[in-house]
Amino acid sequence: MKSVLITGATGAIGEACARYFHENGYFIYLHYKGNKQKAASLANELENSKVIQFDICNQEELKEKLEGIEVDVLINNAGITKDKLFFWMEDADWKSVIDTTVNGTYYVTRALLDNMISRRGGSIVNVASVSGLVGNMGQTNYAAAKGAMIAFTKSLAIELARYKIRVNAVAPGLIESEMTKDLDLKKLKKDIPMQRFGKPKEVAECIFFLADSANYVSGEVLNISGGMVR
Repeated sequence: MKSVLITGATGAIGEACARYFHENGYFIYLHYKGNKQKAASLANELENSKVIQFDICNQEELKEKLEGIEVDVLINNAGITKDKLFFWMEDADWKSVIDTTVNGTYYVTRALLDNMISRRGGSIVNVASVSGLVGNMGQTNYAAAKGAMIAFTKSLAIELARYKIRVNAVAPGLIESEMTKDLDLKKLKKDIPMQRFGKPKEVAECIFFLADSANYVSGEVLNISGGMVR
């Protein structure tokens, strides 16, 4: 049975990935930081799954929790937003977003990569954002973090191709989640040619394609925005 580790598995995209990979026969490692109840409920529902709790910004804790774990697929999905115009952004807003998204992605990937290399195979999918492609007002920290994730994806794909490890990214636009529930769809949909927000499962389907099926695709960033970013 193939296995996948999903960071931030209690978020909308993370949960959708867990369900979709489970439907397709994977063993699921469900990472969470604080939402123990949601993680336990999801693990109870999905057979062949296991919960792993750690702070993705704490490298030592992370290495300890991931020691001995082997996966075929890694989905670096954990991320946070601390939106604020740059003039009023506090240092903590910048640091927490960069630490979670950029450093967290590095720490988890580094912890699991040696085993992938020794087995000469695997797939990594990094969940970036269209903000990392085109920027967004009030998101200099988030856009910088997601842009770094995209550059990380492209560089790592070159390095790991010799080991038959593929590295790709997805760049979702406005997806139905806790992060978008308070946004004004009526106001925003004029900028989305498909006239709606995306669904988490639609992102999960794209992630699964890149992770499991797209055997000659690496270093790619798949834009999932309903045509908003072109």
